[in-house]
Amino acid sequence: MYSEGLGMGFGSLFMWAIWILIIFSIFALFKLFFKQNGGSEQKPEDDSLEILKQRFARGEIDAEEFERMKKTLMNR
Repeated sequence: MYSEGLGMGFGSLFMWAIWILIIFSIFALFKLFFKQNGGSEQKPEDDSLEILKQRFARGEIDAEEFERMKKTLMNR
């Protein structure tokens, strides 16, 4: 009587482990898929430099100020 109950407990535990493994695998695949297709892997410095380039292109800052700010960003 105890051996049958104990066997059912391990079977149930094994099924839970399989379901958890399946769900974890699905999440890992989604994470990998979205990382390859549009996930942003840029460093914050890259974003800052991009903003600086846009400001220069719009004429908000001149070339001298652009170079000074760019140098400051690169030295951080």
